Amino acid sequence: MVVNGYSERWLRQGFPWVYPAEVISAPPRIRPGDDPLIRAESGAVLGRGLWDDGWIAVRRLREDDGPIDEALLAERVDAALALRQAVIDPETTAWRLLHGENDRLPGVRVDVYGHFLVLTLDSPSLYRLVGPLCALLQARLQPRGVFLAWRLDPRDDADRKLPQPEGLIAGHPPAGDVRVTERGVAALVRPGGGKDIGLYTDMRSNRAWLEPHWAGRRVLNLFAHTGFFSVVAALNGATEVVSVDLSEQVLERAEANLVANGLDPALHTFLAEDVRRALDRMRRTGELFDLVLLDPPGFSHGPDGPMAAAKDYPRLVAASLRVLAPDGWLVGALNVGAVSPRDFHNAVRDGARRAGRTLQLLHEGTQAPDHPAAIDFPEGRYLKFGVWRDVPLG
Repeated sequence: MVVNGYSERWLRQGFPWVYPAEVISAPPRIRPGDDPLIRAESGAVLGRGLWDDGWIAVRRLREDDGPIDEALLAERVDAALALRQAVIDPETTAWRLLHGENDRLPGVRVDVYGHFLVLTLDSPSLYRLVGPLCALLQARLQPRGVFLAWRLDPRDDADRKLPQPEGLIAGHPPAGDVRVTERGVAALVRPGGGKDIGLYTDMRSNRAWLEPHWAGRRVLNLFAHTGFFSVVAALNGATEVVSVDLSEQVLERAEANLVANGLDPALHTFLAEDVRRALDRMRRTGELFDLVLLDPPGFSHGPDGPMAAAKDYPRLVAASLRVLAPDGWLVGALNVGAVSPRDFHNAVRDGARRAGRTLQLLHEGTQAPDHPAAIDFPEGRYLKFGVWRDVPLG
């Protein structure tokens, strides 16, 4: 296949994708999963990748004309494993082994949850990698079970046919929740739960930074999910943690995570409520918190209609600051790859202006080192994280 000059420039800089509009010509009868050689208009070889019929035309897996085979996969898996062995501490048993484009295996992620693995693919065109990857993972890590999950992009056809449904593809399932640890703190996860496994391991470094700063604070955890930030706060001396999430089911799991760490859920508060309504009620009743944690999902539905985190973030920041005590801390996060770090900080600034508050940045974070970001792949730095202090005026 031949790509245009624009694509050639990006490929030579290390970018791993070719978009459909950049393809000048492709082999006849090419099908998703085929591995065409990528050439410039001059005939120069730019690498080899897997063809797709979605919003990405080709995901490049190598920069030369060699094959996409077991040897290539072994090289990439072993390099990724060596990095994780260097950056994951012995008391952490939940971590990411393969981080897609950032580990030179575009569209492929592998997460470790104790003795179980989850292999996630972005497209059906990558399915041909499942067999050899499973064999490699079983040889390297000897898992009790391997689960397959899909992470289809909303820009692709929602009706794309999957070669295999999500679920167990090797080994056997766990008898119940799997107990894993992050720096010694227990979390109960469900590796076969698809998007609802129950722990976001990319937040590990940010939780570690906050660890010395919970003591003596009343904490509000918004969009709390299964409550791992709430657990860490309670373990490290928070006087009370109020966890808010629309789902009663995930809050039940949050309570179970507290119990798993020897904590009494009765000492903390769990509110199954739309965050926007909860913040408005707290503002009206004069509730104040020493630390507010704001980490919304990219998109969600609630009683007051849909919420898109990128668009609604300034409004959420303003509402959070209205229940933040003077000199309190706002901890903000946004997991939306299309939003740049600069735009994220602008959204926080805009929210502070709406609330009439003045903030100063204390700390800026990103994803944990087992979720590395390749410098030639801007989308790799998807997680934005910051800690701001309210500056009392007067």
